[in-house]
Amino acid sequence: MTGVRRLVIVGGGPAGLAAARGYRAADGDGAVTLLAGERRPPYQRPPLSKELLRGELEPDDVHIEDPGWFAEHDVALRTGARAAALDPPARTVLTDDGEPVPYDALVLATGAEAAVLPIEGADHPEVLRLRRVEDALRLRERADPGRRAVVVGSGFIGCEAAASLAMRGLAVTLVSDEPVPHEARLGAHAGGRIAGWLTELGVELRLGTGVELIADGHRVHVPGSAPLEADLVLVGGGITPNAQLAEAAGLPLERGRVVVDEHMRSGRHGILAAGDVAFAHNAAAGRPLAVEHWGEALNMGETAGRVAAGEDASWAVAPGFWSTIGPHVLKYAAWGDGHDEARLEDHGGPFTVWYGRGGITVGVLAHERDEDYERGRELVETGAPLP
Repeated sequence: MTGVRRLVIVGGGPAGLAAARGYRAADGDGAVTLLAGERRPPYQRPPLSKELLRGELEPDDVHIEDPGWFAEHDVALRTGARAAALDPPARTVLTDDGEPVPYDALVLATGAEAAVLPIEGADHPEVLRLRRVEDALRLRERADPGRRAVVVGSGFIGCEAAASLAMRGLAVTLVSDEPVPHEARLGAHAGGRIAGWLTELGVELRLGTGVELIADGHRVHVPGSAPLEADLVLVGGGITPNAQLAEAAGLPLERGRVVVDEHMRSGRHGILAAGDVAFAHNAAAGRPLAVEHWGEALNMGETAGRVAAGEDASWAVAPGFWSTIGPHVLKYAAWGDGHDEARLEDHGGPFTVWYGRGGITVGVLAHERDEDYERGRELVETGAPLP
């Protein structure tokens, strides 16, 4: 793909913005149009479950770029503009108001939606999810001190939001079918530490039990006990990629995501994909990965933008994220598609968990051990033996 004259980006999240930045940084001088379905400029999502929820930041504080950046870099940001259909043969995006937007190159950065758990009552309008600024504000408005909250799910959103709600003075119960938080991804060692942090903040843990149903949006039924009555129920049940446009246009999908190579190119000439909606080949890993991290949305988006500008850019870094649970920060870098060994190094408060598969380093998790985090990323990317 050579530099293009008309770049259209569908999606106003981190991947979409990073695509525009990458295109301009690689001296792409064509017209850039960014169709952002939300009525806000691109913003940071990590603060939604932390500083924004706790009231320490406001929506205008979480913009990724100053609003003036778009005019300064000649990027036409169209907030509230949703893509309704793609026409790859005609190289056109049709917006929901019927307007055709022509492109020479298209970046699909449509992100994902908060998943609805497959249990009765999970789709009740009173059940809260946390994916957008408006979700965080709605949750914050209802999170008065002394109220009771039930958080369903012990992944990133569940643990971070439970901690933030407890810090606001709510009585919080976290329910999860995992024996310890994050066990499926981070293992029992890290999960035990996270459980301790949540308990210190006053969060009651109901672990190893699923949710049978959510009644009227306020009563969470778990096996073997009375229903948990709550003023608010928040479900952190993962995400569902927004791949409907790609599927309808006939793009190849796997695991509900658009299949792309390490350059973010799909099987259709001129169409790239990045972020949560992409099932992208990682050049360093040597295989495709499904990644949901904020940082990788930025990395993939920049790669897509640079490729659209004619560079031979590729995605070849180990995916990573930072998670803040109350005052505690975890830093993680890993391929994220499984391990068969987890080794804990305890440093008397700070700790590191090394993840291996077949004796090879595939991940690292560090708390107050930045040197291990940086070293671990290098070990992962080079396929070094497990320390």
